[in-house]
Amino acid sequence: MDPRPLLGEPLPLDLVNTRWTDDRGAHDLLELPGGLAIWLSSAGLADTVPESPETLDALRATRDALARGDADRLNETLRHGRIGRRLGPDGPENVVETDTPGWLAAWLAAEHYLRLLEQDPSRIRDCANPGCTLRFYDVSKAGARRWCSMAACGNRAKARSHYARQHRRAQ
Repeated sequence: MDPRPLLGEPLPLDLVNTRWTDDRGAHDLLELPGGLAIWLSSAGLADTVPESPETLDALRATRDALARGDADRLNETLRHGRIGRRLGPDGPENVVETDTPGWLAAWLAAEHYLRLLEQDPSRIRDCANPGCTLRFYDVSKAGARRWCSMAACGNRAKARSHYARQHRRAQ
C-alpha cells in the first residue's frame, strides 16, 4: 500500500512527492523497504522497469534535480535516453530507448517534466501550506488550485483562518 498523502500527479511530480512531511515528521518512500516497488507499481512501470540499485540511484538523482529545478542535473538524466522512431504494424511509432533498463523510469519522469513545462509551467505548483512539501499540477479550469489536497492542507488552512476570525471577534 502506498503511504503517500498525494497520489495521481503527473509522473515527475509523483516522483518528487516520494518525499513528504506530515505530523509524524519527514518521510521518503524510496528509503522504505519495498518503497521502490510501491512507486514503480503506482507509476504503472512495475512490469517494464527493474527493481535494481541502478533504478533507485537514477530515480533519486532525478528526483533531486526536479525538486531543485536543476537544469544541468535534469539534462544529465535526459542524456541516458532518447525517443526513437520506427515503422510499426499500424504506422510510425515513437519508442523510448535508454542506455540501460535502470534509467527508464527516471528518463520518463524527466521527459514528462519537459512536456509539463511546454504545456503551462505556471500550473506546476507547491502546496500553499508552508508546512507541506508536496507539489501538484493544477488542472482546474480556473487555474486557481492552491492546496495539494483540499481535504488535508486546504481544510487545515480554512480551520486556522476560521479560528483566527473567531479569536479576533472574541477580543
